[in-house]
Amino acid sequence: MKNKSYIGITFIILIFGIWAVPKIVNRLSPSSLLKFEKVTDFKFTNQDNKLINNTTLKDKVYVLEFFFTSCPTICPKMHKSMLKIEDEFYGNPNFSLISVTIDPKRDTVETLKKYAKENNSTSKNWHFLTGDKDKIYEFANKGFKLYAGENEEVEGGFEHSGLFALVDKDGFIRSRTITSGENENPLKFYDGLDAKQVQMLKEDIALLLNE
Repeated sequence: MKNKSYIGITFIILIFGIWAVPKIVNRLSPSSLLKFEKVTDFKFTNQDNKLINNTTLKDKVYVLEFFFTSCPTICPKMHKSMLKIEDEFYGNPNFSLISVTIDPKRDTVETLKKYAKENNSTSKNWHFLTGDKDKIYEFANKGFKLYAGENEEVEGGFEHSGLFALVDKDGFIRSRTITSGENENPLKFYDGLDAKQVQMLKEDIALLLNE
């Protein structure tokens, strides 16, 4: 009798779960995502020596990070997260990945090209960008308000966040609201070191691609 009761309860849970999942999914839509400020104008060069700017990325959804190729700390972990995102949307012409170096003196076009190849970043829509250092730092610190700077006292010589920015087809930063206890808080950027937030990011990319 106990086994039958257990099986019966399990069956009810499974049926309820199957019924409940679509209800949760149906609540997610592009309009449910928060819209923040528009990305400031930028113009940098990618690993193929091509100019990438706001116009290049018009009508595309993209994820942007700040990094540097010789980073010994968080960058390799961030890169693994970016690879998972690349795998999810590989070949989609309406999606791009943007990795902006904060060490442009060493991260030349040639260096970025080599880095992309050695780190399995094969998508033609993944742009590793370099350019004028002051403009890059202004783009990070003022444009996105994601800190990036030089610091000789830290390992690698540079500091930056491990956050990813999601940008929609019209150039606006987008994200979702997350629930913490009884509170709902805006999540402007996604933690590239957190598997749960990377999964959230993938879900939200899919929403924006259908917007």
